[in-house]
Amino acid sequence: MNLMVAEKLSKSYGPNELFRDVNIGINEGDKCGLIGINGTGKSTLLRILAGVEEPDTGSITVRNGLRIAYLPQTPEFDENLTLLQNVIKDKTHADAYRNFEGEARADLLKLGIEDPDVNPAHLSGGQRKRAALVRTLLTDSDILVLDEPTNHLDAEMTEWLEDTLKAYKGAFICITHDRYFLDEVTNKIFELDKGRLYSYQANYSKYIELKAEREESELATERKAKTLFKQELAWMLRGARARTTKQKAHIQRFEALRDRKKPVETENVEMFSAFSRMGRKTLEAEHLHKAYGDKTIVDDFSYIFLQNERIGIVGPNGCGKSTLVKMLTGALAPDSGKVDFGITVKFGYFAQECEFMDPTQRVIDYIKDTAETIYTKEGPVTASRMCERFLFNSDKQYAPIGKLSGGEKRRLYLLKVLMDAPNILILDEPTNDLDIMTLTILEDYLASFEGIIIAVSHDRYFLDKLINRLFVFRGNGVVEQVEGNYTDFREKELEAGTTENDAGGKVKASNGESTGSTADSWKANAPKKLKMTYNEQKEFETIDDDIAALEDRIKALDDEIAANASSYSKLNELMAEKEAASAELDRKTERWVYLNELAEKIEAERG
Repeated sequence: MNLMVAEKLSKSYGPNELFRDVNIGINEGDKCGLIGINGTGKSTLLRILAGVEEPDTGSITVRNGLRIAYLPQTPEFDENLTLLQNVIKDKTHADAYRNFEGEARADLLKLGIEDPDVNPAHLSGGQRKRAALVRTLLTDSDILVLDEPTNHLDAEMTEWLEDTLKAYKGAFICITHDRYFLDEVTNKIFELDKGRLYSYQANYSKYIELKAEREESELATERKAKTLFKQELAWMLRGARARTTKQKAHIQRFEALRDRKKPVETENVEMFSAFSRMGRKTLEAEHLHKAYGDKTIVDDFSYIFLQNERIGIVGPNGCGKSTLVKMLTGALAPDSGKVDFGITVKFGYFAQECEFMDPTQRVIDYIKDTAETIYTKEGPVTASRMCERFLFNSDKQYAPIGKLSGGEKRRLYLLKVLMDAPNILILDEPTNDLDIMTLTILEDYLASFEGIIIAVSHDRYFLDKLINRLFVFRGNGVVEQVEGNYTDFREKELEAGTTENDAGGKVKASNGESTGSTADSWKANAPKKLKMTYNEQKEFETIDDDIAALEDRIKALDDEIAANASSYSKLNELMAEKEAASAELDRKTERWVYLNELAEKIEAERG
């Protein structure tokens, strides 16, 4: 049964047309995701569906008595009321049998807000968004309209929201860039692309397949149309002198082919890996400690970062992840301990919040302030060309930054960070406010990045695709090193019968009883001092033999190369094998240096 039908919606802001003649229907049982490049009008379309904004043209028909609950991208609160009063305002009369206050307190606590009586003015932007999410979910409704509900949620909060929406009896439509979330909760995907809306009866994974099929079909149709147009054009040219005698229908067919709307190939954010060369010495943290009052954020944290390492930092909101990365960059001093890095280290820091951008400055000038050209393996690339690859066409390049959407500003900020050609890239919540297309290309870029990546993220898909080691905040200053990606980590946690809560939390023991804080439960085994992992110890025991074997192999290859100097094909084959062996020897040597330094430090601590 139809709950809402929108027909021929159009919306423009000045000369900027967002979409035209968009049709959208939401039926009972629909769990919809709305995706598209930032700046295409997704949030505007949601505001129109929620009744907050009027379209320029078109109409919306809803079922009688339809109740809509709307979560805006930037929620507002009455600062004359407490947070709890804001959340349950106008709800207590809706259902006398529900304990809205109790539900609100419980849900706020699940989302990391321990004091529901706080004034909303004292909350961070993330806390305000989570509180607004609770307010929206508690509203009796037939349709939920949710703009970025997963932003500012850690992984466990996101899983809670997934469970909540799966149990929700009404329909919903949401904008989110969390691909695992879309896979879990949606059965319909709307894609807003270049002013047109496409509908897919699928979750995210199936949508990828269906979109590829649609684009291939459109291209095949276009190829046929081009062939027919050439035939019709030749016909028109042959009979140009006798135009008045031509069949009217034939001429109309030619004009329709000439004026047809051609499919536009999907634009991609193309990123070439540009980074500054880094010497042997990278980044070393030794016995870092940081506390605010009685709250210990990081305690006795030590780590030597290896070249090309991919580190993910996870933990509940407010646990200190951003504090750690700020100490690593030198932006924040530890209370004790030190951070040491080589003279060739060049940080690129993509912060959780965009830096200040002068709204009157042109997009191209903002990028040129960092660099007018970057040098990649493909050769030099100008700032203007990089802007184009980030979907800032010539018109937008010369437009003021104030004209960009929030997501476009985030994309522009990312471009500026990469234009500086860092060799240690620190990403603090990189997936917030970036559209799925940008995220996909960013992930491809990072996969080929020849430097160190340190990423703070709650995006499970992002962590699974890129990361091979995690720093897990356990509470009370403890940061545990865990091998593998996020799914590996979660599976191990579930197998061990442990879970995290938002405060750094509780663990569930094998007998099912609560055992206090996570930190307390594993403190006896916590590696407070430097210690090799099991894999590192095994590698340390065999690495000398591995290096000797590689050196012998390279010497043997040199002999073979000398003996086959006259055979071009064989020589190429041997040279390629030697290059690969030499690269592996360099990598093994780097590891040998790291492991020996680590062994020496462990021995020094013991002594």
